[in-house]
Amino acid sequence: MEPSGAASPPDRAIAAAASLQKVYRKRRGHSKKTHVRTPLPSSARLAASLSETPYDLCEYSEQAESKRGTVLYLAYGSNLCNETFRGKRGIRPLSQVNVQVPSLRLTFDLPGIPYVEPCFANSGARDPNDDPPRQDVARQINNEKTPLLGDGACNKEGYRKDQWHKGLIGVVYEVTAQDYAHIIATEGGGSAYHDILVDCHPFVSSDPGVPVPQNPTLPAFKAHTLFAPAAPAGEDPPKDGGRFQRPDVSYAQASARYLKLITDGAAELDLPYEYQDYLHAMRPYTVTTNKQRIGQFVFVAIWMPVIAFIFLMGGMFQDDQGRHPRWMREFSGAVFKAVWASYDSYFKPMFGDGERSITDGGDDVGDEEAARNAGKRMRRSLGSSPYDVDLEKAAT
Repeated sequence: MEPSGAASPPDRAIAAAASLQKVYRKRRGHSKKTHVRTPLPSSARLAASLSETPYDLCEYSEQAESKRGTVLYLAYGSNLCNETFRGKRGIRPLSQVNVQVPSLRLTFDLPGIPYVEPCFANSGARDPNDDPPRQDVARQINNEKTPLLGDGACNKEGYRKDQWHKGLIGVVYEVTAQDYAHIIATEGGGSAYHDILVDCHPFVSSDPGVPVPQNPTLPAFKAHTLFAPAAPAGEDPPKDGGRFQRPDVSYAQASARYLKLITDGAAELDLPYEYQDYLHAMRPYTVTTNKQRIGQFVFVAIWMPVIAFIFLMGGMFQDDQGRHPRWMREFSGAVFKAVWASYDSYFKPMFGDGERSITDGGDDVGDEEAARNAGKRMRRSLGSSPYDVDLEKAAT
């Protein structure tokens, strides 16, 4: 009989996992890339944000060159990453601050390209009074071996990406009016997005090791962000902006390449380790069967030239603000509907799932090493693609 003072096997496992997590976090803190630190926004600028109103994106883009002042812009997806935001998009923030946004949650419901980039990050509305924390879920997030679905059915908490219950975590950049217009242009010219204002709360401490509070304690300021509203299932997107959505908006897994942009950005910004653990716990979409590999090859061979042609046309017909004419937006929207229609009706039944990883008929990749290796293969194949296009912009 085991002495009463000895720890039980589950307790020892939890303690060992906690120790390994501490070592991992310490190593992560020493190994992350260093970047020039941008100052915090001034108190006066944060106070002034409380009287702002949402922008009409079309009007804003037209008047951006004559506008003065700055914009507080909330980023939470790939724009967390320096490679994307400062590198590819060429934005130079004047200041920045990490924030918690109780009224929003991170989603991955922007459809992308099956077998390649199944989905992209977006934000969804959240009711802080109807999203209680779960201690057992917190333990599952930190346990890479915890199965997400059991016996072929969804558990009480659903998908891993839905297991964060403390609001959206991101960064608010202070940018010039001209840079914000460029952000709008690089996000598809505003064709699928609306500008919204949300309450953002700075963190009490800049130490990423401090747990994220369920309810923020510091006063809020307001920031603009781009929100892509979804049309109801079976309906066309509204004429003033919007997008179609998949039947199960949480089903698709993001690619390893895309998730890496988000996790790299979270590390660069010193977002709370608790949130970084949640991001790292997400499984990437990986091709795990020969049928999927064949399907991916055929799908890319058929559709990527068409998508590349759309980008070529977009560059020819966009205006100075990066906006496309209405006929161009409708044409690209029709193409992406055709992409997904061909996947649903032919490719998925014939070649297998192009939105979630398959392993032994299960939902998630159950073996961590297999997932990591498959993710590396996917990144190499994407890096060698002859079509260097921004699929996130194309999909919206």
